[in-house]
Amino acid sequence: MFSGIVQEKAIINALEEGNEHLTITIDCSKNFTKEQKIGGSVSVDGVCLTVTKKTNDSLTFDAVKETLNRTIIKNYVEGSCVNIESSLSYGGSVGGHLMSGHIHLKGQVKEVLIIGDSKDIVVDTSPEWSKYLFEKGYIGINGCSITIGKVNDTRFQVHLIPETLKTTNLDSLVFGNEINLELDQSTIAIVDTTERILKNKT
Repeated sequence: MFSGIVQEKAIINALEEGNEHLTITIDCSKNFTKEQKIGGSVSVDGVCLTVTKKTNDSLTFDAVKETLNRTIIKNYVEGSCVNIESSLSYGGSVGGHLMSGHIHLKGQVKEVLIIGDSKDIVVDTSPEWSKYLFEKGYIGINGCSITIGKVNDTRFQVHLIPETLKTTNLDSLVFGNEINLELDQSTIAIVDTTERILKNKT
């Protein structure tokens, strides 16, 4: 589990295609790598990946075909900037909202509005998932816990404060970019349960 509070930005150092998987190596700080263990979990742009190798300043992961199809990982190139977060430890604080690291779908950036030092971003999603979006609800965008603004059909808006833009890769988003989206699991459970109850009453 993760909190959606990005600890730092890392850089893709190497990408190596294997048999039905992609091996990803990222450069990150020594402070971050020293907390990690082989077999441990790290959120990379919101995707829960298992550490397979580590050095003092790098971590390596394998992404299987299902992960590549569902996330933006297959868009990575050497030099891509990614958000990283260690998995939560028992008793640790949750600054954002609980996230599993399991991406539901990819969204596409449709508008980027610069408002002083902040930005508003409009994201287009799939009709299949739009019923789980509501104003002031939570969503994970590239591993960042974000509060949803206005919702209109399959599109929603988020307001990004200067601190978020400074500490994550969301500041580099432009029209047409794809992003990883993890919907709030509590919202999914409530909506699905309500729909099931109403269906059984008819």
